Amino acid sequence: MKIGIFVGTFNPVHKGHIYLVRELIKNAYCDKVFIVPTGAYWDKQDIVPLKHRINMLKFYETEEIIIDTVNNQQEYTYQIMDIYHQKYPQDIIKLIIGADNLKRFNEWKNYQKILDYGVIVISRDKINCQNMFKNVDIAAISEYNISSTEVRHDKEKQKKYLDKKVLKYIKDNSLYD
Repeated sequence: MKIGIFVGTFNPVHKGHIYLVRELIKNAYCDKVFIVPTGAYWDKQDIVPLKHRINMLKFYETEEIIIDTVNNQQEYTYQIMDIYHQKYPQDIIKLIIGADNLKRFNEWKNYQKILDYGVIVISRDKINCQNMFKNVDIAAISEYNISSTEVRHDKEKQKKYLDKKVLKYIKDNSLYD
């Protein structure tokens, strides 16, 4: 089985995140995707509590899209990859990242170990990521260029890029006010 690991803050999860995951499954890059919302990121502020981000992601859970509620406090991505490799030793485990992350990928802790597992790169912002690293698959799916940062404080973008259930959850819990 081909398993994709999609790590991020998902602050909030938007239609672009889910579109990409569904496209990866539909186009056979992955049979299953585990979405791992992180507890915190060293370079991000204003992150709503993890429980809210998990609850918003849970609206999308299926047999092929699994929301990880256990490995969210790992400090580094390679640790998450190690955990999944130990749990699914017979399967192909690959990290899913946007092309924008490749620019500084060599600064990630133990990035070479992540490359040993494999990486699926999603095109973003027309970044040319051909031949940047070995063991990287460039997914041939159309870009969906919207970021959670853009959506967070823009009510019009929230209406356009957030599903109704997520938007209702945000309002009901007074997130991003």
